[in-house]
Amino acid sequence: MKKSVFKVLVALLLIAGVLGLLLSCARGAEEEAAEVEESLIEGIVKRGVMKVGIGIFVPWSFKDKDGNFAGFEVDVAAKLAEDLGVEIEFVPTEWSGIIPALLTGKFDVIIGGMGITVERALKVNFTDPYSYSGMDVVVNRKMLPNATSMDDLNKENIVIAVRMGATPVAAAKRWAPNAQLHQFDDDAAVIQDVLNGNAHAALSSSPKPAFWAADYADVIYRPLGGKYLYNDPSAFAVRKGDYEALFFFNGWIADNQDFLQERDRYWFGTRDWADMVAE
Repeated sequence: MKKSVFKVLVALLLIAGVLGLLLSCARGAEEEAAEVEESLIEGIVKRGVMKVGIGIFVPWSFKDKDGNFAGFEVDVAAKLAEDLGVEIEFVPTEWSGIIPALLTGKFDVIIGGMGITVERALKVNFTDPYSYSGMDVVVNRKMLPNATSMDDLNKENIVIAVRMGATPVAAAKRWAPNAQLHQFDDDAAVIQDVLNGNAHAALSSSPKPAFWAADYADVIYRPLGGKYLYNDPSAFAVRKGDYEALFFFNGWIADNQDFLQERDRYWFGTRDWADMVAE
C-alpha cells in the first residue's frame, strides 16, 4: 500500500514538473514574442525617422559643396524614407566598422552599396540585391606597363591597394593571392597610393576605376580593357531576426526597379554630378 501511494506521489510530482516546464516555456515564448512584437519598420514609422548607415564613397554617398549628402545610395534611402512617410537621418560610418555599428543599434539599416558575402551574412541579414557593380582594376603605367590580366598582378613583389573592409579586399585575395595588400579607410587614399608609386594597382567597384583612369590617364590604365572580374550584388543589411523588415525591403526593391535603374544610369553611367563633389 505504501509503495502504491509513493508511486502516485512520484507520478504527481512528475506531472507537476512537466506542467511547470510547459508554463515556463509558454511564458518565455510570450516574453520573446513581446520583445519582437514591434518590428523595425513599425519602430521607424512610430519614431518618424529612419536612420541609415552609409560610408563616404563617391558617387555612392558623399557630401556635396553645400554640405548635404548626395549620391546613389542617398537617393535610394531618401526615396525609401519618403515612401514610408518618415524623415531620413544619415549616419556616416567608417566602412570597416559599419556592421558592428548596425549591430549595436546606431542606425536601422545599411544602405551603402554593401556587397553580399558569406562572412557578412553570418552577422547580418541581406535583402534582395538592389544594385550591381563590377569589380575593376587600375595599374600604374610605369611600375607595371604591360599588364593584361590578374595573373600579371598575382606575384609576391606586386602591391595592390584596396579599401579596408570592402569587397575589393576579398577580390584581391581571390584573384591575386600572392600579391601584397595596402589597405586604407577610403578610396582617395587607395588611388593616391597608386599615383604615388607605392602600389602597383588598385581594385575597386565600378565605375570608380573607370573614372580614375579617365582622370589620370597619363599615370594609370585599366588592364582588363573595360571588362570586370565579376559583378558584385549590393543589398540593404539589417540586424538578424526581423523578417518582417526583410519582406518589406524586398517588396520595396521589387516595386522600384525603374527608379533604381534610372538612378543607377545617372550616378554610374554619367558624370553629370561631378561638379557637386566638394574638393
